Amino acid sequence: MLKIGEFIYPWGGGHYSRMMRLNETLEGHVKNEFEIHFSSKDHVYEKLLERFPSERARIHKIPMPTPIDGRFGPSISMSLLNLLLPISKNPPLVRQITSYLREERRLYNEERFDLVINDGDMGSNILAKNRNIPSLFITNQFRPKLYSTRSYLYPSLIFVAKQIAKASKILVADSPPPYTVCKYNLNFVDEVKEKVVYVGHFTSLKKVAQKERSDLERLIENNEFGYWMRTGNKSTNDGTGQRYEKVFQQSEMKQEKRIVSHARNDSSIDSVLGADGRKYSVSEALDKKVDWIQIDIGFLSEQERDSVLDLCKYAVVNGSHTVIGEIMGGKSKPIIGIPVYDEHTNNIRWAEERNLGILATKTKEVTRAISRIKENGEEFEANLKEFSRNFVPTGAETTAKIVAEILEEKR
Repeated sequence: MLKIGEFIYPWGGGHYSRMMRLNETLEGHVKNEFEIHFSSKDHVYEKLLERFPSERARIHKIPMPTPIDGRFGPSISMSLLNLLLPISKNPPLVRQITSYLREERRLYNEERFDLVINDGDMGSNILAKNRNIPSLFITNQFRPKLYSTRSYLYPSLIFVAKQIAKASKILVADSPPPYTVCKYNLNFVDEVKEKVVYVGHFTSLKKVAQKERSDLERLIENNEFGYWMRTGNKSTNDGTGQRYEKVFQQSEMKQEKRIVSHARNDSSIDSVLGADGRKYSVSEALDKKVDWIQIDIGFLSEQERDSVLDLCKYAVVNGSHTVIGEIMGGKSKPIIGIPVYDEHTNNIRWAEERNLGILATKTKEVTRAISRIKENGEEFEANLKEFSRNFVPTGAETTAKIVAEILEEKR
């Protein structure tokens, strides 16, 4: 039986969602019998256990080093201190890396993989190369453009790029140029270009099975609103929420309807703020035909998310590559991006240059962006239609074909 090792970096949610979409397509392309071993930590490890309860023996907890959480995403200062000092229950990074590589080496030696697929995990690239095992590195970053405030990170950026370059193939989860959203996060050097394949976005191609409309779907129909997405790990999610709250306090937002998705499976978050200043449950607001201003939802079902994206005027996001690709390419909706990392800024700036969205780093810029989208709706709509026509959503399928070809060659 063929063995595939999947190493999923646990920072954020994009790495996990891409790999799960890939797994949904592998069986349709790989002809030989195979088994998959998953490796990650923290919330991704827990998600894997929940998703594959009968396959616990093939789900491995690997202590992959990640940044230290701060108030608004990763704390650069704390992460730098963690290089040599224990911070927030994390041992010094030097020790973390030693432990992490030792665990991955043990797993490689035990399982003897025929192929490894690394989404964000560079250490596995090194081990695969040393053992002559074919490796695929899925990414939307190589050498991201850094801004002046982060220029001191350049040496680590070069180090990371060198480790990524050790993969057999580098699979870019984006459309080929000139429609590559993550263009400013790539900047490939000449020596790796022959390894690079633009496979496309890992967008789910499964049609959502339509069920009876929920109370939320009935409440939002025939309304003009913005969709405000909180995504990422806890610090990023919380930091994004705090930024949103500052915007909502502006006078321009008093009558601006919005749906805030918290990306947390917690129904206690669900509530509706009426124009009368009172709070209601979703069902109560529907029954009383409440004129609503803000709807907070802990976790949207697939059908509800699909309906919200179909009906919204614009989406407010932090600039996550997976999210903005699906919104601009899959739904042809303009984005307003409030970035957390330089990676996000690069993605949003690319979109802004093509009038697909607007970069907003300050509170007032967000309200001005909403006005601009409303005033120039036709221009944004035309540009988004062109982008959508050239949007490649079949990243999972193309990657599955590459996996099948490599495994076939190994027979």
